[in-house]
Amino acid sequence: MTATVKYDEVEAGQEIPAAEYRVRRVNLVMYAGASGDFNPIHWNERFAKAVGLPDVIAHGMYTMAQGGRFVTDWAGDPAAVVDYGVRFSSMVVVPDDDEGATITVSGVVEEKLGDKRVVVGLTARADDAKVLSRARAVVQLA
Repeated sequence: MTATVKYDEVEAGQEIPAAEYRVRRVNLVMYAGASGDFNPIHWNERFAKAVGLPDVIAHGMYTMAQGGRFVTDWAGDPAAVVDYGVRFSSMVVVPDDDEGATITVSGVVEEKLGDKRVVVGLTARADDAKVLSRARAVVQLA
């Protein structure tokens, strides 16, 4: 595949519209199975509260993956992301109800590099908390 976003059609400062990703407990169980991270803070409410958490929390890497998903959806090609890094700044608390939690991710083209690459800065929030900080991706465009 090749990115569908064209380098010549983006500018530094261009905003990428936000997307929302719903997170329910079942998503955390599926992620645990895929990643091998079965820490009970990600699926057992009693345990999570016993260790001082407000409730079950999403895996940090699951949250990071939603940022990556946002960038690959925008670019149109998962292979277009050539570098990606974040810092975890807050938890995504996932209640045991039909709604779960929502991670909202938005972005901005921060810089145009050579070789048709751009730096995309991401903002990821759950409720009023910024859950990822220093989130940046380098993306190879068409």
